[in-house]
Amino acid sequence: MPSVDEHVLPATGRRPWRSYGLFLLLVAPNLILLAVFTYRPLVENVRMSFYDWNIAQSGATFIGLDNYIEWFTHADTRVIVSNTVIFTVAAVAGSMIAGLGLALLLDRKLRGRNLVRSTAFAPFVLSGAAVGIAFQFVFDPSFGLINDMMGRLGLGTAPDFYQQPHWALFMITVTYIWKNLGYTFVIYLAALQGKRSDLDEAAAVDGAGWWTYFRKVLLPQLRPTTFFLSITVLLNSLQVFDIINVMTRGGPLGNGTTTMVYQVYEESFVNFRAGYGATVATVMFVVLLVITVVQVRMMDRGTR
Repeated sequence: MPSVDEHVLPATGRRPWRSYGLFLLLVAPNLILLAVFTYRPLVENVRMSFYDWNIAQSGATFIGLDNYIEWFTHADTRVIVSNTVIFTVAAVAGSMIAGLGLALLLDRKLRGRNLVRSTAFAPFVLSGAAVGIAFQFVFDPSFGLINDMMGRLGLGTAPDFYQQPHWALFMITVTYIWKNLGYTFVIYLAALQGKRSDLDEAAAVDGAGWWTYFRKVLLPQLRPTTFFLSITVLLNSLQVFDIINVMTRGGPLGNGTTTMVYQVYEESFVNFRAGYGATVATVMFVVLLVITVVQVRMMDRGTR
């Protein structure tokens, strides 16, 4: 006589068609939206990278790999890639280090900490263009806040952030870090509030110093959060456009602060070379894909 479980459960290795139907019903809308608004434009962008197309005209001429050959051999490519790498590395490291430090400070019981938390998070919800305009007055070499503070401290005048490429890149990096500090801060703060109290108590009983506790107890617990932030902040920083467009428009000296994503805009909508812009976007997509896959694999290994 068969048991009750044999009547209730399906045969091993089989699933009822009703489950598959429900699965498709729930997943299909998301797949359709992804296919229409994400994968189709992606495929179209890759296809367009093989054409010479003036965006102001209707026709496009197939040129094969000429756009890719031009980009990889162009003199400006090294400068633009260098700007992208420097900005991205500095933005990711600065945002995560500053966010963790602020989270450690505001995780304590301090008077008015909720107000400070809200204030620290507020810039993240602001428009990048608005933040860029505000920081123009901070970095202005004539009447900006930095120039005024340096004068009061007797340190001379501020550098000309708008005429020197390395200072201009520093300017937009600081602006981006300030704007996105609230994001890393909130994520790290949530992770700190969910850490294991028994490990803290064990470290206190063992007499571990602050640095030992931070390195041996706290950081290992924050590893999944750190990996998550490294991926999201990296992807976001590589796609920064609004701050650069408002503050420097890719200059000074032509490509002083031009990154790859800004080059996509400039080639497509300023120079009207949509095919060449699609080429830069395709290269950028491949780079992002490789970096993301590597980071995800590293995260998987770190959590095992």
